[in-house]
Amino acid sequence: MQTIAKYMTVVMLSLSMHLINAQENEINNANIEVLEELKKNIETEERDFLKVEVESVNQRLDRKEITKEEADKLKQALAEKRALNIENRIAIIDNKISLLQRNVEGYNHDVDEGDIAGVSISNDGTFVGIRINGKNIPRKYDKRTTSDLVFAIGFNNAIIEGESLNDSPYKLGGSGFVELGWAWKTRVFKNSNAVRFKYGFSFQWNKLDIKDDLYFNEVDDVVMLEEFPSNLSKSKFRTTNLVFPVHFEFGPSKKIEHNNYFRYSTHKQFKIGIGMYGGFVLQSMQKLKYKEDGDREKDKIKGYNTNNLVYGLSTYLSWGNVGIYAKYDLSPIFKDQAIDQNNISLGIRFDMD
Repeated sequence: MQTIAKYMTVVMLSLSMHLINAQENEINNANIEVLEELKKNIETEERDFLKVEVESVNQRLDRKEITKEEADKLKQALAEKRALNIENRIAIIDNKISLLQRNVEGYNHDVDEGDIAGVSISNDGTFVGIRINGKNIPRKYDKRTTSDLVFAIGFNNAIIEGESLNDSPYKLGGSGFVELGWAWKTRVFKNSNAVRFKYGFSFQWNKLDIKDDLYFNEVDDVVMLEEFPSNLSKSKFRTTNLVFPVHFEFGPSKKIEHNNYFRYSTHKQFKIGIGMYGGFVLQSMQKLKYKEDGDREKDKIKGYNTNNLVYGLSTYLSWGNVGIYAKYDLSPIFKDQAIDQNNISLGIRFDMD
């Protein structure tokens, strides 16, 4: 539990960094668009000013206050002044745009996405800290594949043959799941971001909180729920899985263009993912707490006859980085069980892309 708490702390820190960066990027991109529009208006504005000034010179010439030679010199000087104004004003705006672009999608304009931040974990699994990298990798003009952190949390239960969820022997509030992983997303079409192929790896922790003093008992490799001889204050079963999800993701995106590169952004955009996952069960464990002869006892039983392979279907419906997430194991929880039961989960998913 302490190890999971450490990883949850890492996840929340990393999520916070991504959210802060995303907000700053959105503000900077909006300011860049305003400045680009302002550049288009500068030349028109300065030329309008020049027309007014030239007209004033012509009126002085008509009134014979100046000679034609003097008028031509004045017009030439005014034209040079306005041309220099255009050059200087655009240069100022270009500098402002460059400053903002250096702070979009990272701390260094020359560093590509995915090389900005990461989590440092030592060989013994302890959290060291969050690092900021700078590899001076030139930014690609078109980056079709990106990567991001995936984190999901929510309710967990099981679909049991011949029973509804209302009759489930597992508590709704106490049964939950956590998923933590990394995903890559590749644009399917060259000139459109409407369809993306998303793939990666995740660790899943599925927990069932068992009701009514029941517990899993394994006899001759057959696992079934039985009543415990004593009153149970806690009866929980957990599996830890390593899975490899693949999804097709659909939804609109915004194309953001810069001088030397462009990107598609799904920030504040609707998206839906449909796919499946497959992997391995790394560990199964049951925790029991009870009293025996007045003493508090706590048992941790590992190595139940669970399926070694896990596979299932999953989907998510998101707005920006946050969405609703559901997954269902097509593989039964146990190899041999009195009644077939399959894990099902519903929760919230964060995709920090």
